[in-house]
Amino acid sequence: MNDQEIFGLTDRGRDELHSGATTLPPVELELLVRIDGSLSVAQLRAGMVNLDEPGFQRSLHHLRVSKLIEPVQLDTFALQLQSELDNFAQAKGTDEADAGVRSLKRSGYFVRIARPRPGAAPVAGRAKTATIVEDDTHLAGFVSSYLQFEGFTVRVATNRQEVLAEFRKPPVPDLVLLDVVLPDVDGFEVLASLRRHNAFKTVPVIMLTGKATREAVLKGMAGGADGYVTKPFEPEALMNAVHTVMGAPTKS
Repeated sequence: MNDQEIFGLTDRGRDELHSGATTLPPVELELLVRIDGSLSVAQLRAGMVNLDEPGFQRSLHHLRVSKLIEPVQLDTFALQLQSELDNFAQAKGTDEADAGVRSLKRSGYFVRIARPRPGAAPVAGRAKTATIVEDDTHLAGFVSSYLQFEGFTVRVATNRQEVLAEFRKPPVPDLVLLDVVLPDVDGFEVLASLRRHNAFKTVPVIMLTGKATREAVLKGMAGGADGYVTKPFEPEALMNAVHTVMGAPTKS
């Protein structure tokens, strides 16, 4: 594919990121998140530093043949402007990777991504449990009611001290819903701690947060989250994500 070619999401691609369920492998999911309708193939490649050229091309090709992405047709003026901006960036010593970083940091990127957690299953003989880490008590109560309707026993933590206390209590939860922005702890740090702990390595975790940038989504998924749902969200989309990470059928 041409290095200067630009891809955007199709309706099917947008659905993949908003359905609350995906079966895409991690590399293709990362690439799909990065595609924004303005970055060139070269800029996308520069951002995926851990992927070799053949792997990048295979992933991009598969997204295209799966009709999740399509070439963006820019008009003559847009092409000229793009060229001038590229030349200006090169004159200032910036490169493709810089453009990718700027794209990742733009706010307002709303997704509902979830993938099945291998081996995730409630322990036989006891009720399903969920821990919600959320400092907005009204939202936590709202989400709790939906989870309770699904048969979960729910516990809530709103700050660092409560997080430590809740995760020390038995039983180990079958599901964690985790905010990123908390009063005295970062949700990504909590996620990292969970994934380092033997008892929590396989617990499904969904990031449920207002941190709505491509960068944050990729950080969460790379850090071991099984789902990423940005606020505001529809309850049905959240529950679809819950069903997906728990390995249960999603509701249409």
